[in-house]
Amino acid sequence: MAKTHFLLLMASCYLLIRVESLIASRWVRGHATFYGGSDASGTMGGACGYGDLFSAGYGTRTAALSSALFNQGAACGQCYKIACDRKADPRWCKKGSVTITATNFCPPSFDGPAGWCNPPLQHFDMAQPAWEKIGIYKAGMIPIIYKRVPCKRHGGVRFTVNGRDYFELVSITNIGGAGSIRSVQVKGSRTGWTQMSRNWGSNWQSNSFLNGQSISFMITTTDGFTKTFPNIVPSNWRFGQTYSSRVQF
Repeated sequence: MAKTHFLLLMASCYLLIRVESLIASRWVRGHATFYGGSDASGTMGGACGYGDLFSAGYGTRTAALSSALFNQGAACGQCYKIACDRKADPRWCKKGSVTITATNFCPPSFDGPAGWCNPPLQHFDMAQPAWEKIGIYKAGMIPIIYKRVPCKRHGGVRFTVNGRDYFELVSITNIGGAGSIRSVQVKGSRTGWTQMSRNWGSNWQSNSFLNGQSISFMITTTDGFTKTFPNIVPSNWRFGQTYSSRVQF
């Protein structure tokens, strides 16, 4: 019994440390605009490669990040808690906060007068339904405070296998915890573990021939947590199909 309690205590401490490592020690100031329409239809797809954000598990609480935050795609899947900065400009603020997922890139614009996504500005171009949780529509742009938080996901991690023979392009979505991926390894039932490389956004590539084999993945998230998904893709898989795990980060 004492050993069980000790193991539970150690697991709780690990989870606490892991959660605290994701949460900024202080709120950071930035700005937010919105895009995509009132139904967020214009936010589908994007630079993270999630495609339909509803089927990917992200819905309408999403945002495109400026260069300073996007980190060339390494931030894809991360979650941020955002509130309107009432101290900076209370006229356009609503009370409360909203948690969003990074699903897109807000490119810099050096020709126009706004340039909200130009480096080094920390800016969120939010899906309109998410933005309207904290801001009044007429404002268009609001000052915000934000911090990174752990992601809470429903269902398991999802693997969509695209590409062709000798080129597997795997989109990995719906990741809890850190939300974003540091590295991925892949293993066929007749191969050893092979390192995958980030092709773009959430898409990871392998140049192996894995046809007719069950496929396993080993994912390390950006907080250093590693989880293995053995034989998550069955041997009769086909390109374009999606497979979900029963476990989460």
